[in-house]
Amino acid sequence: MKELLEVIIRNLASDQDEIKISQEEDNNNIILKLQVSKNDIGKIIGKNGKIIRSIRTIIKAGAFDTRKRVTVEILE
Repeated sequence: MKELLEVIIRNLASDQDEIKISQEEDNNNIILKLQVSKNDIGKIIGKNGKIIRSIRTIIKAGAFDTRKRVTVEILE
C-alpha cells in the first residue's frame, strides 16, 4: 500500500524531495502517514477534499485482499 500511495503522490506533488510516507501496522489496521511540502498540500487535498478522498478510495480498494483497514493521514 505504501508503494501505491507513493506512486500517486509523486505524480501530484511538484517538490519530490519533501515527500515522506511512513507506515504503521496493528492487528487489522494499516496507517499511512503522508508528509509533503506546504506548497503541495493543496494539490494533494484538492478542492473540497475531492483528491484526497479519491486517493483514500484507491488505497482502500488496493488493500481489499489484505483484509486490513487502511487509513491515509496527512501530516503538516
